[in-house]
Amino acid sequence: MSCLLYFSKKMSSIGGFAGLAPKTKNLIVAGGLSAFVFGVYFYTMKAVGGSDELQTAIDKFESLKDKANSEKTSS
Repeated sequence: MSCLLYFSKKMSSIGGFAGLAPKTKNLIVAGGLSAFVFGVYFYTMKAVGGSDELQTAIDKFESLKDKANSEKTSS
């Protein structure tokens, strides 16, 4: 247990964050995590970006729905 306490104290002094308030530390961590998540999101969107499969499926569904409605009203 004392080893865990030692590492806890050691980690809090890394990077000069020891003098900051806990709320400030939390905001720094939240900012870093948010930046990482948005970075992964935008990288993924760029990597899969060229495929419009969903939009193609929506357009096909709309055209079939319009065709079915026009056949139903003309009958």
